[in-house]
Amino acid sequence: MKQVDLEIEENLERHRTAGFCHSKALVLRRGSPFRVSLPMNDCPFNSRTDTLRIKVMLGRLYVTMPVTLSSNISSSRWVAFMDPESLDVSNPSVFICAPASASVGCYTFKVLGFAQKKLKFCALGKFILLCNPWCRADSVYIPFEDQREEYVQNDSSLLFMGTATNVESRPWSMDLFEPDVLEACLNMLNISPQHQRNKRTDYLYRNNPVYISRVVSAMINCEDDRGVLKGNWSGDFSGGVHASKWTGSGDILRTWAQSGYRPVKYGQCWVFAAVMCTVMRVLGIPCRVVTNFNSAHDTNGDLVIEEFYSETGKKLKSTKDSIWNFHVWVECWMTRRDLGGDMDGWQALDPTPQYRSRGVFCCGPAPVKAIKERRVDLFYDIPFVYAEVNADVHTCVVSQGRVLSRSVDTERVGPLICTKAVGYPRLHDLTPEYKNVKSPYSTLSSNSSCRSESSTLRRGTGKLVAILTLDKTPVAGAVIHITLKVINRQPVAKMLKVHINAAIKEYNNSPADTFWENQSVVHLGPLEVKVLKQQILPDRYEDAVGDDLVNLAAVLEDMATHERLLAFEEFNVATPELIIQVEHEDNLVLHQEQIANVTFTNPFSHPVSGVLSVSGASLIQGHANFRMFTLRPGGSGKQRIAFVPSMTGTKMLQALLTLSNKSTIRGFKMISIRPL
Repeated sequence: MKQVDLEIEENLERHRTAGFCHSKALVLRRGSPFRVSLPMNDCPFNSRTDTLRIKVMLGRLYVTMPVTLSSNISSSRWVAFMDPESLDVSNPSVFICAPASASVGCYTFKVLGFAQKKLKFCALGKFILLCNPWCRADSVYIPFEDQREEYVQNDSSLLFMGTATNVESRPWSMDLFEPDVLEACLNMLNISPQHQRNKRTDYLYRNNPVYISRVVSAMINCEDDRGVLKGNWSGDFSGGVHASKWTGSGDILRTWAQSGYRPVKYGQCWVFAAVMCTVMRVLGIPCRVVTNFNSAHDTNGDLVIEEFYSETGKKLKSTKDSIWNFHVWVECWMTRRDLGGDMDGWQALDPTPQYRSRGVFCCGPAPVKAIKERRVDLFYDIPFVYAEVNADVHTCVVSQGRVLSRSVDTERVGPLICTKAVGYPRLHDLTPEYKNVKSPYSTLSSNSSCRSESSTLRRGTGKLVAILTLDKTPVAGAVIHITLKVINRQPVAKMLKVHINAAIKEYNNSPADTFWENQSVVHLGPLEVKVLKQQILPDRYEDAVGDDLVNLAAVLEDMATHERLLAFEEFNVATPELIIQVEHEDNLVLHQEQIANVTFTNPFSHPVSGVLSVSGASLIQGHANFRMFTLRPGGSGKQRIAFVPSMTGTKMLQALLTLSNKSTIRGFKMISIRPL
């Protein structure tokens, strides 16, 4: 059987899919025509007597269409046409156009030629069809070219973590165009429970990004199906990879596919979200990764999160509700014809398996507009996402089952919601899109200190205020300076017992081990303000904290009334970035060897060693790994890296240094590759 000439180079360029040139099939976008040439040397085409018909197949679904001489393109049906003015009878060109509502998937097609109603020619072809955000009739159409480049074509990004007062950016390689990634994304749809139950229905529904996004949200985790990632928040990552060690989506998707679609160990929220972002971009649906700081996990839907502390300031785990220092999900851009036109635009989706939607671990798509307006009557999962950014926090000090003090905070949850800016490696604030608040980021980023919520205890006519402050942003290798300001607003003296506790904390859990504490007794005169200074030396926290966060809490007890007052702060210790310098970076050329140097200076108070891993989509195949020998405190080491770019455009070169003290140090460099 003859094969049509798919005119691959021309069609990839026309459909903005040149990055997928390694695919065995032609990759196209719906709603735009593509050209194929027919090898008819032994039976030249006669436009007066011959006719052509095309049969396009997706699974057992098919459509047939005549090849006409009219180039009118329809956004709602398949069409095929020829240009009579440029007709080559021995190698005629046919243009085929899928409707803007065609289903995503792997298609085959036949071109049949007839003379006097008798078959004289038959040729086969196949192609992959994706969504088309450049097509106005497509339900994923996004009107700005810079956003299409960022949210569909950009194969690298930044993920934001840490705390709202000390945001850390983490480079991530989306790996959209790396080998086998496209095939893994398409196979994800084919092994989904929806496809396995009813292939025909699944193929029909794949025209709708709402349906596709719910399928992918469920398939990124493995709780209900043969999904990609196994979540792990236990602290024990034996038998797999620690979530913080992943640097891109390609390794995860390839490992999953090559294992016969067994879940990859392990993922946490940012890994789930980043892999989903890759899949959605590959399928042609605009997507971005979003971080919500102080994200509430409200299990009973009452919009209240309760937290409990002991008398000594140790945070207790005594409820299923929790506040994650940050939580990461994705947003996808699409129209919501099922909800009416006013809910079009960005939709929140969460693949982390923490919530069952209609019995399945997935979440969304929830229109961001509906979250802001608290439209809990709309689909999908708006109440859960609304609580993540709006719940109230009730904080209690308890002893032997009794509540000694209680405070309510209505602003702690969701103070900063953000994503990567379009075209630049920096943060873009989304908080006003989710909540009726002013953008907080300029205020947060300009503060030189990290300040806790002011905790106030009122009992009868008495009043006591405590404010817990970090004098400056904690940095690895430096002393952490703590200030506790205590204000006595009563005209009588007070004797206070003060206990300050610092414990390590994973971003989603209650604190574990206490690594530093201090106790003292303080005398406050009438209406006196007293400032207490404490410090945590590097050798007390460096080995304990690693990549975790710190929960710092102070409990003050009035020794006369035994009333308690709590002030607390959760913070991360910033680590320095690896410095990446590229030789001749203004003249980096495709397919020619380039040189980069990665430099690390040890900020810690003790010697460290480790393993350096360097990677970059379209720059380095896999990972280049190097052992870094022991560096004394303040010592520097440099590693030379050779790489050969395989694609033009802006690319991310990133490095990850895993140290012997459990810390990980990262760095990245955006570089521009030009053609030969």
